[in-house]
Amino acid sequence: QVQLVESGGGLVQAGTSLRLSCAASGLSFYNYVMGWSRLPPWKQRDFVAAVRWNSGSPFYKDSIKGRFTVSRDQGKNTVYLQVNSLKAEDTAVYYCAAKADNGRNYYLDYEYNYWGQGTQVTVSS
Repeated sequence: QVQLVESGGGLVQAGTSLRLSCAASGLSFYNYVMGWSRLPPWKQRDFVAAVRWNSGSPFYKDSIKGRFTVSRDQGKNTVYLQVNSLKAEDTAVYYCAAKADNGRNYYLDYEYNYWGQGTQVTVSS
């Protein structure tokens, strides 16, 4: 059984940082992509970052403007999302996801076939 488990969310102050983690099990990581999507209140799910498992090459939406860093630890089967200078607009449920790497469509939610349960991030000003 494939399982993705997010952790690291919580109630945080604006301007601070946090690191989200996603531990994966039951998944072959060769030629896979893992990434992060978020669901803000009253808005559509938005894929924000992804990393190719083998090379570690990251991909980001232009709108995050350098505040997000995605990485993976192959030994721990874990992908991370570092978020700096948190803003109120970052409040969302953050989900990790995985798919086979076809070299494209890293930001499209419907391309991903494995999903975690999500972790809530609430940014207070």
